[in-house]
Amino acid sequence: MKVRRIFMSIIGVVICGISVGFFKLAAFGVDPFQCLMSGLNRLFPISFGTLYLIVNIFLLFFSLIFDRRNVGFATFVNMFLLGYITQFTFDILQVIFIEPSILIRIISLVIGLFLICISISLYSTAKLGVSTYDAIAITMAEKWHITKFQYCRMITDFVCVITGISIFLLTKGKISEIPTFAGVGTIITAFFMGPMIEFFNVKVSRPLLREEVCEISESSKA
Repeated sequence: MKVRRIFMSIIGVVICGISVGFFKLAAFGVDPFQCLMSGLNRLFPISFGTLYLIVNIFLLFFSLIFDRRNVGFATFVNMFLLGYITQFTFDILQVIFIEPSILIRIISLVIGLFLICISISLYSTAKLGVSTYDAIAITMAEKWHITKFQYCRMITDFVCVITGISIFLLTKGKISEIPTFAGVGTIITAFFMGPMIEFFNVKVSRPLLREEVCEISESSKA
């Protein structure tokens, strides 16, 4: 029963890491959580993968306190692998596209947005745990009933962007550099990731699980 869910979780996390690599190549702004990470990276200049792991360990306590249902296999795969997958992807893309043109950057932004939304949809629908950051919006929507998930996601994304930019400026970052991690790409993801994730939930992820249930039912009858 869990085979497809495990597969969805692993593939989702891998695709998510790859998507952030494309966002970094585009340099039009990363997704909101990575915007926060960019600010923190200025404050703590260590490798991205290690910083990502440390931040997620702190965020893990939120789920452990408020809704442990969001903690599972995918949570720990995300914590330990995503940051390093992102760095690996970005390093490869930089070798392939040494000086990416504006067209390549735009295409990278579109690819990054598409991949990150479908990845979050896959591993969150699998119900084997989600990333510590995704768990915040899910808890707000499903346990606290503040509003629908897509709107809760917009709230947490907005907080991440503001916090990331604030930390960057407080650490004497140049204003001219802000658009590379908090730009048009960040705005697009902040406003559209929630609805797009829900779209992929309906069109891709949930149907995949329904197919698994049907296959199990047919095999049990046989």
